[in-house]
Amino acid sequence: MAKPKVLGIVLAGGEGKRLMPLTLDRAKPAVPFGGSYRLIDFALSNLVNAGFLKLCVLTQYKSHSLDRHISVTWRMSTMLGNYVTPVPAQQRLGKQWFLGSADAIYQSMNLIVDEKPDVIVVFGADHVYRMDASQMVQAHVESGAGVTVAGIRVPRADADQFGVIATDAGGSGIEQFLEKPADPPGLVDSPDESFASMGNYVFTADALVEALAQDAEDTKSRHDMGGDIIPRMVDRSDAAVYDFKRNDVPGSLARDRDYWRDVGTLASYHEAHLDLVSVEPTFNLYNSRWPIFTSHPQLPGAKFVKSGSAEDAIVCAGSIVSGATITSSVLGPNVYVAQRARVDRSVIMDNVKIGHGAQVVNAILDKNIVVPDGHQIGVNTAADKAAGYTVTAEGITVLGKGQRIPGTYSGAG
Repeated sequence: MAKPKVLGIVLAGGEGKRLMPLTLDRAKPAVPFGGSYRLIDFALSNLVNAGFLKLCVLTQYKSHSLDRHISVTWRMSTMLGNYVTPVPAQQRLGKQWFLGSADAIYQSMNLIVDEKPDVIVVFGADHVYRMDASQMVQAHVESGAGVTVAGIRVPRADADQFGVIATDAGGSGIEQFLEKPADPPGLVDSPDESFASMGNYVFTADALVEALAQDAEDTKSRHDMGGDIIPRMVDRSDAAVYDFKRNDVPGSLARDRDYWRDVGTLASYHEAHLDLVSVEPTFNLYNSRWPIFTSHPQLPGAKFVKSGSAEDAIVCAGSIVSGATITSSVLGPNVYVAQRARVDRSVIMDNVKIGHGAQVVNAILDKNIVVPDGHQIGVNTAADKAAGYTVTAEGITVLGKGQRIPGTYSGAG
């Protein structure tokens, strides 16, 4: 069979309410990650590395920084007809914005009509992982199904937190698509595991167009890909599952081969950063055979002066650690940490200034924050709450972009 013509669609309109205050001023896929990246860079890198170079990114919620990042970073060769383009909601089919992820594609049907693909790859924009999407496309073509859903193996005891795929007796066809079931079905070859949906789909183009048209006429539908389109195709026995464990990414290591994390909460976002900084990281950013692409600011290298030190840490360009101690943390570009300050188990984003003797522990600081001399963040969660900071149930203190710190607050108590 000839190589199919593939169009990639990345769903990037998510509001990301559970990541507030990080999403107060930006869409969830635009949230910085790992010091240098945005969350969307992982999905786009996976598609580009797989050889798919015609990509549409559907945006809606507070999309300015996301649109700018895509326009500046993800430039393709127009000579070869390749592109990565942001596609905002345009009310093409009436006076309404996108009603859901399925409606977003339906309202952008002109993209499919213009490109005339054989296969449409639909990926989410806010997960951290590596995946060779071309292997999933190949498996989809071989299956003959209208849609193939990527499934990751999770312990059955934990599967009630996910959308779960129940397979047929052969283990490849999908019999049911269950949303957070109380009694998740086990796998044919591993009864103590279940397939959780990764939110990544491969469609035969005609099958997707037909399903979207039917969904648009259904007044009871939520117009959601996972909640409506996939169950519709499962009901007509036209859906298959792709086992993420089968995916073989060049340069991957045994410990990060099956890594996939939904960073949809502040706790999971924080934990995912800690996965990056150990000596043998759970997720390895340094795989040169499957790079994660982004644009880097024009800044000098990181600098350590006056016995400044960093252990199990990522420190990005332009940052200066001056007589301070950094442990198990990620420092984004252009961060300054003054003498005797301590940063531990924290995520510090661009342009943050941490004053003399300050302490930042178990925290997330968004861009452009100034921590005064001697100030403490994350040391006393009760004091953090009183100061108006966000504190998660897990005890992580979070400050939004440019959030002002009360000058009189010491954090002691």
